[in-house]
Amino acid sequence: MSHHKLMCRLTLSILALAILSPVALAQKDKNKGQSQDPTQRERNVKPELKKVYKDWLDKDVTYIITDDERKAFKKLQTDEEREAFIEEFWRRRDPDPDTEENEYREEYYERIAYANEHFAAGIPGWKSDRGRIYIMYGPPNERETHPMGGGYERMPWEGGGQTTTYPFERWFYRYLPGVGSGIELEFVDPTGTGEYRLTTNPNDKDALLYVPGAGQTLAEQLGLETRADRIGGFNTSNYARAQDNPFSRLVLLADLNRPPQVKFSDLAEAVNRGVVEENPLNFDVRIDFFRQSDERVITAVTIQTENKDLSFVDKGGLQEARINIFGKITAVSGRRVGIFEDPVITQATTSELTDAKDRKSAYQKAIALAPGTYKVDVIVRDVTSGATGIRHVGFSVPKYDPAKLSTSTLVLAARLQSLNNQPAVGQFVIGNVKVIPNVSGTYRRGQDVGIYMQIYNAGIDQTTLRPSVDVEYVLMKDGKEVGKQAEDWSGLSDAGQRLTLARLIPTGGLALGEYEVMVRVRDRVSGQTLSPTAKFTLTE
Repeated sequence: MSHHKLMCRLTLSILALAILSPVALAQKDKNKGQSQDPTQRERNVKPELKKVYKDWLDKDVTYIITDDERKAFKKLQTDEEREAFIEEFWRRRDPDPDTEENEYREEYYERIAYANEHFAAGIPGWKSDRGRIYIMYGPPNERETHPMGGGYERMPWEGGGQTTTYPFERWFYRYLPGVGSGIELEFVDPTGTGEYRLTTNPNDKDALLYVPGAGQTLAEQLGLETRADRIGGFNTSNYARAQDNPFSRLVLLADLNRPPQVKFSDLAEAVNRGVVEENPLNFDVRIDFFRQSDERVITAVTIQTENKDLSFVDKGGLQEARINIFGKITAVSGRRVGIFEDPVITQATTSELTDAKDRKSAYQKAIALAPGTYKVDVIVRDVTSGATGIRHVGFSVPKYDPAKLSTSTLVLAARLQSLNNQPAVGQFVIGNVKVIPNVSGTYRRGQDVGIYMQIYNAGIDQTTLRPSVDVEYVLMKDGKEVGKQAEDWSGLSDAGQRLTLARLIPTGGLALGEYEVMVRVRDRVSGQTLSPTAKFTLTE
């Protein structure tokens, strides 16, 4: 073959290769991809969280972050977004955003440090049950410890009788927001390692539970029950308290495992804007004052809604209405002195729903304030319907002169209940009486009208060394007296020179219409008199 022909063929071959090379290369890459080991292919892997953010999520705030917040945090793409989220996370829990310090965050990390120092036992203290409860809810109001276990006389509601226990602790909280009042928790260390477990059964601390014939309860000694009954949880006759019912304790543990309630930040913003949606929700606000000291006055803000205005939905066979409440109290200078936010849940069975809608739902927040002028902004939202209402109420906290006879607000109550030996904690509790105000002042005929009032600075009778006061209740209609009753007064004060009046006035024989109650108070020692009044309406 001549040199000229060879060159021509080479030129054509190169030209063909140039023309076909993109297709050929694509096919080659395709074949290569098909033959490549799948384990060698590049994978689209989401970058793992940096340790500092993973620790924050899984260690620092694992007990208080909500499921929605956790999901939102995991979706963030940049460290800047995560830092902004963390800042907002703590701001939402700050009890006083007007200050530079975040008291909640500071106290929270102090609790973690305390738990790690005092509750560690083979595991870090923050991971233990005692550590978890302490971090979420702070120190208990009362704490009973039995670090060595040993001989134990059962409480009556535990069945009585003597036994031997493992090391255990009993914690008592007077009130936990979102959980309830009078919360009693037991932690037991059955292994003797120092790792106490939160229990659901008072028998868990009984070291003799599985020893036949040993550590019997009184019922077992009398032959009324057997050890098998107690182990199986059938000794319900021994439960003298509702809170010791196994089902109640399971509900309690479920409530304790939920992250604490986060502020209703959307309601706070709505209060600041003063915006109310087109779907309004009506409610009433009442403010009452009770002297705490010469410089502090307990100010009780009561919010009341009509159940017929709420939306009830089925929740596990119960009809349930839920509202969220947010309030902000500011001084006349504009300085914020307190906030409150809570859910209020009203439940009824299907058969009770009609009657329930004829009743009211009430909420109360009490805060100690110095005498002066204030304003409270309150917003209430029906969670189901979205109906929202807002109120702005100005009020003046009185200054009580220690030299003058004076009284608290005269409260007309829908309900009065003596607490006797029960813990004096929770909403509507004033002294040793539970007082639920009737904010609207409307009663049905036959319904008792509750009257509650405190008297301060009554003179001391030098003969009996007790306050001596005459009290008379006067009922008026159209400016005329229609009834009068004197207080059967014992003359005993319940706190120094403070006297408490709590009485129910029957209305069965009264005509419908508007009434006024006057409480005439006369101090026999000083001669001072007072006659506070309150109005109510009686309907069919």
